[in-house]
Amino acid sequence: MTISFFIISFIASTVGAISGIGGGVIIKPSLDTFTSLSVETISFLSGCTVLSMTIITLFKSRKGGIVLDKRISSLLALGGVIGGLAGKYLFDLAITTFSSDSVGISQSSLLALMVLFVFIFVLNKKKIQAKSYTSGILAVITGLFLGAIASFLGIGGGPINLAILYLFFSMDAKKAALNSIFIIFLSQAASLIFTVAGGRVPSFEPLILILMISGGILGGFTGAEVTKRVSLRGVDTVFLAVLLLIFVLSAVQILTLSF
Repeated sequence: MTISFFIISFIASTVGAISGIGGGVIIKPSLDTFTSLSVETISFLSGCTVLSMTIITLFKSRKGGIVLDKRISSLLALGGVIGGLAGKYLFDLAITTFSSDSVGISQSSLLALMVLFVFIFVLNKKKIQAKSYTSGILAVITGLFLGAIASFLGIGGGPINLAILYLFFSMDAKKAALNSIFIIFLSQAASLIFTVAGGRVPSFEPLILILMISGGILGGFTGAEVTKRVSLRGVDTVFLAVLLLIFVLSAVQILTLSF
């Protein structure tokens, strides 16, 4: 059973690196469904795994031909850091105010709705006129919003990143994926620092964390290599398949916690 943590992390991180969703959006509902770990523990383990994956992906992508929009990406990342801290604060507040199951249902419900919205968006993307905003304030606010959602849900990013980056900044699938990974990296780093500094690290078996981080690192390497070889259409296909999987896992988790 323990090796399944590595397998889930590796698959999620590989797909997350290719599509830009981070991997946590797969890890969290998978662990929610197939393990008995608490919401706090799953969020922490997922965040650590995603952070390791983003570090490797960004490192491997330096010479991949896809470049970050330095100005917009930096402003998005700034907002992502602030949003990551805000999302972590809201998560901690929710955990101390409501039951773990209630928070889990809220997370899964929000994730399912978000995934449904993005799935419909991707199917109709060619019919939607993308904008090319250059406003620094808009970039910071956008990053804050994305970082807060990622941190609160414990998913390290999420499908909505790609939709927003396309809609507001006209980024194609691969460029949006890399910029999304950059935002996820900083928001997760901020969230992890906040957790450790606040003494809120949950208890878990160290071996699980080692296996998950190892899966994240290997997935980051694998995803970065695959990205060089697939087309933009291929990235979108992977993205849609992942959305369907996430929606099913989220629905199963909602039903499990509700009854």
